[in-house]
Amino acid sequence: MLTHGSTAPDLDLPLTIKARFVLSDQRPEAFTMLVFYRGSHCPICKRYLTELGGRLDEFTGRGVNVFAVSMDSPERAATAHDEWDTHDLPLAHSLSEEQAREWGLFLSQARPDSEEPEVFSEPGLFLLKPDRSVHFEVVQSAPFTRPDLDQLLEGIDIIAEKDYPARGTLT
Repeated sequence: MLTHGSTAPDLDLPLTIKARFVLSDQRPEAFTMLVFYRGSHCPICKRYLTELGGRLDEFTGRGVNVFAVSMDSPERAATAHDEWDTHDLPLAHSLSEEQAREWGLFLSQARPDSEEPEVFSEPGLFLLKPDRSVHFEVVQSAPFTRPDLDQLLEGIDIIAEKDYPARGTLT
């Protein structure tokens, strides 16, 4: 599990747009935001990423580079890319079980007779400072709730305006 202030593990993953996402290459003005999602089988993920993609300019306007990440195979990720209205939200895929564990994500197995992949991560959201240190994280064991985007934007504004420090550092 990552702790606040610790350096997040690097990631080098393919994107659905035939490019690569390399976390250590990011040079955000404020933060890199990683939204780990369950995969193309998840209707709640679809709804959340659709909303996030539609509001991407609100994040990038605050100096936040946003990426969505899943354990989906290239084929499953292409389905999300083609069928979900995520606008210009970059979708990284092929996260391994080992990488998901490094990030402290919960893992689930497919339910019998479902369209779920054999193993997939549950949701997580991380705000990383430009040096890749963890400023904020939410890791979930179920798909049912996600960080409210209005509150998240408000929090990013407070961090910027008041140099608000990472909290929960005594864990």
